[in-house]
Amino acid sequence: MTQRVALATVLDRLAIDALITGYAVAVDDGAWSDYGALFTPDGRADYRGAGGVEGPAEEVARWLEETMRLFPVRQHLIVNRRIDLEDLGGYTGDRAEVRADYLNPMCRARQASSGSDADAPGEAGAGRSGAATPDFVTGGRYTFALHRDEAGWLIRTVTVHEKWRRAPSP
Repeated sequence: MTQRVALATVLDRLAIDALITGYAVAVDDGAWSDYGALFTPDGRADYRGAGGVEGPAEEVARWLEETMRLFPVRQHLIVNRRIDLEDLGGYTGDRAEVRADYLNPMCRARQASSGSDADAPGEAGAGRSGAATPDFVTGGRYTFALHRDEAGWLIRTVTVHEKWRRAPSP
């Protein structure tokens, strides 16, 4: 492998890492147009492994927007990223697969109270003390199939494989 190929491989890995981070940020921030921009035109998302839906990224974004209203505070962490770049005889191709674990704590929407610990606007569940306890936590693994085009790396498919969840007792 030449230095030029090694540098290109490092740059690909950094770009892919930024794409996966962008995915988490878009979902956590409810930036659904940003979410859609991360996908190829034929991109699909499959959340059935976590009790959700599967379909074109644009349709799934609308479903996520509606569903995530229940949890206005979310902070998804995507870790243990394993990136497999297409190998074209020592050169990277335009495809990659990523397997990455996630941990996703979320807080439900709460009614603001009149006391000093009332939730600040935009911080449902956090209160002014910032001592929110997640109402729902889930963990599992994502699998991403990526494609590079002129614009860079994009998600062709993402599949959620939920391994566990913790919700409060009724």
